[in-house]
Amino acid sequence: MSGPAGPGAGDGATEWLSPDDPRLSWDGVAQAEWSQGAWLPRRIPGDRLATTLSPNFARLAAMPAGIRCGVRTDAEELRLRLIGEAGSAPVDIRVDGALERRVEISGEREVAVPLTPGAAPSADGGLRDVEVWLPNLGRALVGGIGFRGQGTVLPAERTGPRWVTYGSSLTHSMFASGPSETWTALVAAEQGWRLHNLGFAGEAHLDPVVARTIRTLPADLISLELGINVYTRDTFSVRSWAPAVCGFIETIRDGHPDVPIAVITPLSSPEREQAANNVGLTLEQVRAYTEEAVRVLEGLGDKNLRTVDGLSVVPVAEAAEVFADGLHPTAAGEHVLAARIGSALRETLAPVGP
Repeated sequence: MSGPAGPGAGDGATEWLSPDDPRLSWDGVAQAEWSQGAWLPRRIPGDRLATTLSPNFARLAAMPAGIRCGVRTDAEELRLRLIGEAGSAPVDIRVDGALERRVEISGEREVAVPLTPGAAPSADGGLRDVEVWLPNLGRALVGGIGFRGQGTVLPAERTGPRWVTYGSSLTHSMFASGPSETWTALVAAEQGWRLHNLGFAGEAHLDPVVARTIRTLPADLISLELGINVYTRDTFSVRSWAPAVCGFIETIRDGHPDVPIAVITPLSSPEREQAANNVGLTLEQVRAYTEEAVRVLEGLGDKNLRTVDGLSVVPVAEAAEVFADGLHPTAAGEHVLAARIGSALRETLAPVGP
């Protein structure tokens, strides 16, 4: 790929836009950089990743989970220039809310997607809402976004609350059908929320760089899915886990003193519930200590903090139906999580009474 095409560069009837063109509306991007002659959108700033001392965290942080680009256009065709890792999740293109095409990417690829007129004329003269969801798994770079036969390209109209969500592979989503069908994407689409996904598979260990990132991101709602990686990787002990949860939340509060925060405790995992890990913690205990940390902060005056009980999201009796392997949701399970966690988060976002 020779490099990103600038605004106005054309190949016949196609106008190619560079990914940072103001007519493109992006959600979920904290920082962007040029790499391999294309644009690498990042969910978390890359300049401080070294503080995790984890090459695997840095690898995951380069994956564009939850990142989407949206426009309103009357173009006849959407074109994408992409560079994807082998084994990456697909790219989803949605038009007026419906999945138009799911594109597998590996290496350099140019994709053309017809944007046929809707069945009925729209009130705004035929403009259609077009979204491009980048892969939730694997690294993907954007060389250019083009529109053929258009008269109008406008940024997507997104005025809903900004939602920042942090967590493990459950938030990163491993087995979703596509990036627009992760539970976080489904909730964002249904509620009209502007998603910023900070799920890191196997790497949700309360890294300070994540708390500082959330502290500085625009947010109207924050959710923190905590505990499962701490259990499986023996990260914290009985003594250190709850204080670490308090410190993580208090760092976020430095930038968001009044924003509603929902702490999602570990979802059920039958074989782990009462089995002690290498530092003597059962999953039941991790859940209980997480709840205790929230109660302590509430007692210290945090009135916009609540717990979402992971067992209410997926009870032990339903684990086999929701999870593919006792831990990660199936593609259908993502929809279950979207319905149940989405409902809890709506309640969290509701105004707090006096």
